[in-house]
Amino acid sequence: MNIEDMIQLKTGGQWLISPAAQERIFCRESFSDEHSEIEKMVLDFAKNTILPNVGEIEKLDEGLSRSIMVKLGELGLIGVDTPEEFGGTDLDKITACLITEGIGWGGSSSFSCTFGVQTAIGSLGIVFFGTPEQKEKYLPKLISGEWIAAYGLTEPSSGSDALAAKTTATLSDDGKFYILNGEKQFISNGGWADVYTILAQADGNKFSGFIVERDTEGLSIGPEEKKMGMKGSSTTSLKFTNAKIPVENLLYEIGKGATIAFNALNIGRYKLGASTVGGSKQAIKQTIEYALERRQFGQPIAKFDSIIGKIADITVQTYAADTMLYRTVGMIQDAIDQLDKNNSEYYIQTGEATERFAVEASMAKIVGSETSSMVVDNCLQIFGGYGFIEEYPIAKAYRDDRINQIWEGTNEINRMIITGYMMKKVLMEEISLRDLLKGTDELLSRKTNGDDLFSIEKRSMDAAKSLAALIFQEALCEFGQDLKHEQQLSEAIADILTNLFTSESVICRAQQNISSGESSKMAYSIAKINVANSLLEIKVLSSKCLNRIFSGSIPSKTLSQVTQMQDIMKLDTDTISLKRDLGNYVLEKKDYPF
Repeated sequence: MNIEDMIQLKTGGQWLISPAAQERIFCRESFSDEHSEIEKMVLDFAKNTILPNVGEIEKLDEGLSRSIMVKLGELGLIGVDTPEEFGGTDLDKITACLITEGIGWGGSSSFSCTFGVQTAIGSLGIVFFGTPEQKEKYLPKLISGEWIAAYGLTEPSSGSDALAAKTTATLSDDGKFYILNGEKQFISNGGWADVYTILAQADGNKFSGFIVERDTEGLSIGPEEKKMGMKGSSTTSLKFTNAKIPVENLLYEIGKGATIAFNALNIGRYKLGASTVGGSKQAIKQTIEYALERRQFGQPIAKFDSIIGKIADITVQTYAADTMLYRTVGMIQDAIDQLDKNNSEYYIQTGEATERFAVEASMAKIVGSETSSMVVDNCLQIFGGYGFIEEYPIAKAYRDDRINQIWEGTNEINRMIITGYMMKKVLMEEISLRDLLKGTDELLSRKTNGDDLFSIEKRSMDAAKSLAALIFQEALCEFGQDLKHEQQLSEAIADILTNLFTSESVICRAQQNISSGESSKMAYSIAKINVANSLLEIKVLSSKCLNRIFSGSIPSKTLSQVTQMQDIMKLDTDTISLKRDLGNYVLEKKDYPF
């Protein structure tokens, strides 16, 4: 088998047609010693440098944020994705993710935004697609923190429909410049950036990327936006009025702007998932401290069963988000490891390898952002009235969190990506739903294995996979490629697939790390709780999908199959008792313990 064939095997979505939880996945317990050392360094930095300065960062203190960025540069934590020849450390995507998570743990969503743009969408276009001269000029200053990066895609009239951007780039008569005209909106780091990656329509409708420096004549930077949250990060508009961009600042090739944009966004999406996981863990820590101190009716509120249940809920959700995130990044890194670093197209191939996991990257963004939303909401509830007071940390976290479901592609758009990419994989026969459904009879007759702690859950997950395949196949038969216009149905299918991938990941992680310790026992409980909850949600979503596909009148044969699958999916898990034990364990540890 040649290298191209080997690389093609490393592609997303294959978990849908594989037996549930039969493979080893990459997870936190798989970290190498180097990963663990870097994680400790980042968490120590966040604890000592970011967390104590959260209040000052919120005042939109550019000097403070820049000084923190420079310190991160000195530690080599900005240039993880950058080649060593340009001053980077060129480490793996797992390291990049855990650094982003650690910065998120620092409690300043504003600085996480500044850092996230710097290390993802702001600079990766140059890392992946820049010429040697462009890399030499810009990357050393970006990875040292001396310069701040920004990325301009969104416009006043085009957000999710990014390719409809109206900013134009016209080649000058002498062929030395591209003349940019137009406006960009909601640019993170916009007011502070020294260099921008800007997407524009060249030669009429050839979507292209350009590197634009701050002092470019014809570029004007708008005032800081007055935002609901993220008040310590810079967000402005940019206006181009006959701005002259040297032709050597064309990024990649004319007409390849979509490639630049979507490669950056794929990485930005799973990195956002990492940032929100880190923030969720910090919120849990702060909330546990409060719950143990706050007394009502003569005892700490941490003693109340309702509070214990909420602590368990946010722990389960955060564990699940963490697990599927690192599984995703591990899959991407595994594909990248198949590439030849000496190939002149290595970084372009890296982007292509990442795109093959666009489904999972979008899932990581959705699960991460919706987990943090659920976590901060429950944390605020535990704080009670004090949670609504700005003096306490959760009010800010609550406001800051809301944007996470909007940027890096709204969660609605990311759900469209999940279903759309999976549809493409099915139609291209990368994924065979028919082969999966052929095994339904065997599944229905299969007995559980008493020696497998998760035998019941795995059989139920296999039934859920078959149900998902049946729904997907029937949807494609009914709507064909017009399924993409059935947005509510597509979103429901995306949620089924996301639940499957996430819960399977949780089972894999729990069973890989079975031991006699209390932590292992709690991971077992988390898996049991998560799978039971996910299967209930999948059952509801499947009914919604089938009623739309068949307009409420499901054929008897199909209904019989669905009923049999849903019967297998029914679990008798006592989630309340499991949550009580888990919540007490987490409260005893006084922190998120996994």
